Amino acid sequence: MIETKESLSFKRLKMQCRRGMLELDVLLEPFLADVYLTLEEEDKQRFTRLLACEDQDLFPWFMQSAEPEDPDHARIVNIILSRVQPENYRA
Repeated sequence: MIETKESLSFKRLKMQCRRGMLELDVLLEPFLADVYLTLEEEDKQRFTRLLACEDQDLFPWFMQSAEPEDPDHARIVNIILSRVQPENYRA
């Protein structure tokens, strides 16, 4: 089944992107809206798993003060940072 912005699964992800922490919201919501549907299936699954992480784990990863131990989390965090704020991203 092809996922679209109108699909139930996409709408669920949209709700999960609303974290209650502005710094995370401004990264996750635009990424979902602008990039998610263009990802390979494996990266979509990585994104979905990333959303299950706690905000206190996500925040330092996206502020680049820590790196995820899980290589799948590290990959999707890097993709998000490079696609949503490429001018500020430092690999």
